[in-house]
Amino acid sequence: MTDRTSYRLPAEWEPQAGVLIAWPHADTDWADRLAEVETTYVALATAVTRFEPLHIIVADAALRERARLAITEAGADLSRVHFIELPYDDTWLRDSGPITLTGPNGVLLNDYRFTGWGGKFGAEQDDALISGLLERGVLSGLPHKRIDWALEGGGIESDGRGTILTTWKCLNQRHPELSRETMTETLASTLHAERVLWLDHGYLEGDDTDAHIDTLARFSEDGGIVYQACDDESDPHFAELGQMGSELAALRSPEGKPYPLHPLPWAEPILDEGRRLAASYANYLIVNGAVLVPAYGDSKDAEAARIIGLAHPGREVVQVPCRPLIWQNGSLHCITMQLPAAIAQ
Repeated sequence: MTDRTSYRLPAEWEPQAGVLIAWPHADTDWADRLAEVETTYVALATAVTRFEPLHIIVADAALRERARLAITEAGADLSRVHFIELPYDDTWLRDSGPITLTGPNGVLLNDYRFTGWGGKFGAEQDDALISGLLERGVLSGLPHKRIDWALEGGGIESDGRGTILTTWKCLNQRHPELSRETMTETLASTLHAERVLWLDHGYLEGDDTDAHIDTLARFSEDGGIVYQACDDESDPHFAELGQMGSELAALRSPEGKPYPLHPLPWAEPILDEGRRLAASYANYLIVNGAVLVPAYGDSKDAEAARIIGLAHPGREVVQVPCRPLIWQNGSLHCITMQLPAAIAQ
């Protein structure tokens, strides 16, 4: 479809230079439960710094000190922590952070337009986040391409070999005037991909992203696909996620073979004042030497971690408590953005 010899979107399991996050504060949507959600960020920081550097965006010096004290008390490796002062609307770095392509001659930072998930929320500062990182020297000297087209990092999944997996529901919501063929070409050309695979089914109740792929299905290091299944026939997700599973079974690898599938267990419904929260085990994060898996205080947590570990052999599996995150309809992968190793070269 397009020549990817110059650049490609690497798989998440490839070597990384670090992980980027933004610390929650009182002017973000976390204000009402700030102390609770900070426990997840502290656990995440402690886990990431065991394996690689962590870049923490903070709104000001006071927040920097608050975050530093919290992760110090938890035993995080501060020698691997780098703070960046920068304004932001919210902390979903998967969607506002750089989508980094790699190639023989270095990297390319793709800076797509971030619209607050189709205009649902204000996002002016988050849309300027990548340019802010460049101005502060964090990504200075790296090629940067501003793309006037709405796309979030959580909406695409890469196998590192030229295949992109995404969902029609999300991209159609962002660009209702565009055909699938046009969007396929835009994704392929800007991501230097050879194939774009679309899912027409799959959703999570309480999800603001319109079915981001990283809450539903992920390429795995063993050549397969890990996906969120539902085995509860009484649950409203049962039919839709079952249809998604059938779609995944019909997909073929670049070699024309079916993908090995790894269905994840279904957590018991988690409600907040009667509102169903989107608890997906597929929203995990891969780092150097490990895979960080969301835990929700559910009996299925251990089984989900086991399956994800099998799909990513040779990596330590670390569970991170993520129940506070789903109050705002996201989870572990949503609040992070990995930086490929080539950034540091």
